[in-house]
Amino acid sequence: MTRIVFMGSPDFALPTLRALAQTHTVIGVVTQPDRASGRGRELKPPPVKTLALQLGIPVIQPEKLREPAAMEQLRAWSPDLIVVAAFGQILKPEVLHLPRFGCLNVHASLLPRWRGAAPIQAAILAGDEETGVTIMQMDAGLDTGPILTQRPLRLTPDLTAGSVSQALSTLGADLLLDTLPDYLAGKLTPTPQPEEGVTYAPMLKKEDGRLDFTSDVSELERKVRAFNPWPGAFMDFDGTILKIHRAHIAPFPLGEGSGVRAVEAGKRLVIQNQPAVAARGGALILDEVQPAGKKPMSGKSFLAGGREWS
Repeated sequence: MTRIVFMGSPDFALPTLRALAQTHTVIGVVTQPDRASGRGRELKPPPVKTLALQLGIPVIQPEKLREPAAMEQLRAWSPDLIVVAAFGQILKPEVLHLPRFGCLNVHASLLPRWRGAAPIQAAILAGDEETGVTIMQMDAGLDTGPILTQRPLRLTPDLTAGSVSQALSTLGADLLLDTLPDYLAGKLTPTPQPEEGVTYAPMLKKEDGRLDFTSDVSELERKVRAFNPWPGAFMDFDGTILKIHRAHIAPFPLGEGSGVRAVEAGKRLVIQNQPAVAARGGALILDEVQPAGKKPMSGKSFLAGGREWS
């Protein structure tokens, strides 16, 4: 019986925890502390904590894993293996060397491409044709450990970071279950990551979602998808923020008879009865928006509200 400690926090980690709990012995879960959320700033538990408690698995929530109480609990659990999926903290050597089978990470990219905190968003922003999941042995670096297995996912032009994350979370859980038997039996040889092809996906900030309409329109369209649901794409609108949840491209010229071959970047237009904004190479048509203090609505409904747009 392999005793496993699971470390993870957001929705991405849920399929992996659920799969492990159904097939192996999960003796403990480490997740992030509850955080203030929403307008009321009420404390909200991370999704992994909620699921772990439903499954009857003990949970600890250290601010930092190096805290003495957290390390004491890890040693008391005495795991044979630690599995990590979107935990949000880098593991120190004393944690990495604690289990006899080491620590495995379910990472949402085809390493060595897109090491770091936001690999899904980075892949969409870059226009990658595919991404995937990697099961890797963890070392002291940032996603630098040797690779055990990988499984690809094609990135189609309609996918958002939210839909890709959901697909990869399931793919990662399945791949981990397929990988563990041979790994625990010593039948898998880890492959060091190549130096060629290394890229990094830095942690995102809210301000990263601001759209700069002097950019290429294709880049802006990818940004809308990459930042859905977080941090969210947005633009300034008459002193307020207009969130943009979905958009598509209308390349210049804007069809026969339109007379519009190119206009000043940032100019607000109405195209196909929808709000649009000119950028380099075309216009970004806003399919779904959310004005400040309002619920999401279609672009057409937004214009029908009588707002001064163009």
